Amino acid sequence: MGNIIPKRIASTIVNALKGGVVPRVGLEYVTVGRAQEIDALLHDIDIIGEGGAAFRFIVGKYGSGKSFLLQTIRNYAAAKGFVVADADLSPERRFSGTKGQGLATFKELVRNMSTKSKPDGGALPLILEKWISGILADAAQEYPPGETFNAWVEKRVYAVTANLEGMVNGFEFARAVLAYWKGYRADDQQAKSNVLKWFRGEYASRKEAKEALDINFIVTDETWYDFLKIFAVFLVGAGYRGLIIMVDELVNIFKIPNSITRQNNYEKLLAMYNDALQGKAKHIGFLMGCTPQCVEDRYKGLFSYEALRSRLSAGHFSTEGVQDLAAPIIRLNMLTQEEMYVLAEKLRDIHAVLYGYTPTLRHEDILRFLDAEYNRVGADSHITPREIIRDFIEVVNILYQNPGKSVTEILAGGSGPAGSGFQTGKGGFARQESLVLGEDFAEFEV
Repeated sequence: MGNIIPKRIASTIVNALKGGVVPRVGLEYVTVGRAQEIDALLHDIDIIGEGGAAFRFIVGKYGSGKSFLLQTIRNYAAAKGFVVADADLSPERRFSGTKGQGLATFKELVRNMSTKSKPDGGALPLILEKWISGILADAAQEYPPGETFNAWVEKRVYAVTANLEGMVNGFEFARAVLAYWKGYRADDQQAKSNVLKWFRGEYASRKEAKEALDINFIVTDETWYDFLKIFAVFLVGAGYRGLIIMVDELVNIFKIPNSITRQNNYEKLLAMYNDALQGKAKHIGFLMGCTPQCVEDRYKGLFSYEALRSRLSAGHFSTEGVQDLAAPIIRLNMLTQEEMYVLAEKLRDIHAVLYGYTPTLRHEDILRFLDAEYNRVGADSHITPREIIRDFIEVVNILYQNPGKSVTEILAGGSGPAGSGFQTGKGGFARQESLVLGEDFAEFEV
């Protein structure tokens, strides 16, 4: 490998991929392919950093690499000075709902706010402290402590809040920012905690917020999206380049049984989409992860909502092999066999670093493994990178734990214990078709 990977990161990568989920760190060691898709999304990020907005749907089958691509972009954006917030939709988290599901999505996004220095979420207190520290540091260089110093600091604080007051619900947001500043200046931890609770949407009523902060307003199911737009503008005033929102598992909207509730969610999604593309939102970008069925189904998918279908449908000239990567939907094709070979080599070397041995898996062994995978029953249409990765890590684990065995023996003995789902096939072993076809029941995405 070009640069030696730390064992801590090697362990995270191997364990996460074996478990069918995307590691939060170390993606640069295992990224292969997707160059065009990544370039298109990085272009969006540049536009957002210059004050624009973007909205993209990342569409692919379970296990095709949606979450992996989103995580790659997440890490890049944070490294470039953006704040990134991500959330997975669920029955409890939607864009709209009668039981606070929209607010629940907002809470999850704010809870997961990440920056370069705090990549695992919970960055909001750090963002506010950094903002105030930056103002104080600038002031210290220009004014000595005293009345002029405090006045200059106040002026800088009010300059940021003034940009917010013209936005929908911006006046209340600005008052909360000022309340945090006053709590900071007085070293009042309770006051700062109250403001953070308000920012997170955790007050149950206006009365509670009024008593704690003298702000007669709270984030609700109807206003949470406007709050995200205000956050984006504030973050730029606080020294960041913008806000990237990543929402995965849109399939949970598709699964809503009630058609009116489903349409309400699509209506909220349309409003967000229109805002971004019409220039009403600034310094904010949205990346949405979903499956092809979730988009294309005319009865329950995005295309069941005519306003979305007319905006998102591909033009007449996009084909399966050639797509417009500037369009709102980016469709992920499966990694090629050549790209899977490169990925297998990378994983072989990472596994060797993790357990401290010299790789014994040869070029021919990897080819034999991939041949076995691609010759499964139903592999043409159902095999995914996630499955191949999990199987490959299993093979290198078995080889490491049983040094006397060869790859050929492991592949030939792939039937394993009863019910494992493997059987000998024409190219090595093949997964029983009944199991391959169970993609609707997959829960994790790589």
